[in-house]
Amino acid sequence: MRKNLTYAFILFSICAVCAFALGWTNSITSPVIVRQEQENTMRALEAVSNGWTIGEQVDAKGVPYVMYSIPLTQEGETSGYIVGLKGAGYGGEMTMVASYTTEGDMLFAKMLTNSETPGLGKKSEKEGYMDKFKGTGSAKAVPTSKNMLGSSEAASVSGSSVTFMAVGKAIQGGSAYVKTLGGQK
Repeated sequence: MRKNLTYAFILFSICAVCAFALGWTNSITSPVIVRQEQENTMRALEAVSNGWTIGEQVDAKGVPYVMYSIPLTQEGETSGYIVGLKGAGYGGEMTMVASYTTEGDMLFAKMLTNSETPGLGKKSEKEGYMDKFKGTGSAKAVPTSKNMLGSSEAASVSGSSVTFMAVGKAIQGGSAYVKTLGGQK
């Protein structure tokens, strides 16, 4: 019995030291991670802003695929919006930002976070992937399935259909949301 209590005390001590070390490490790295995420988001916003002035973020509650919107102005006039989007890909939730004209045409998009399969769904992070969606949303429908793409573009998303559909539906949802905003200030 005494032997078991000794082992239990040793195991408890090891667990306590490990828990303390993990908590201490988290307290040091957590602010750095938050700051880095904010910097990455700002770089993404600037990348999709089309050179227009970025306004203040407005949360969008209860809107499918949309988390927030940010007005883009040029010479004091609202020229478009950046919309924070979320979708559900093969690996789970993904977040991205996309810019739109006031008519709902998608200008630029950038993936922020995802847990997609390397080599397949992770292609959505690469330069040029979001070009398939440029100029869609108002006069031209947002592609939400591979059937809506040309043969070379469809081949480029081969193996990642779920990711492609999730991105397409999120961009389509963002476009519909922006159309409700129009040129409001």
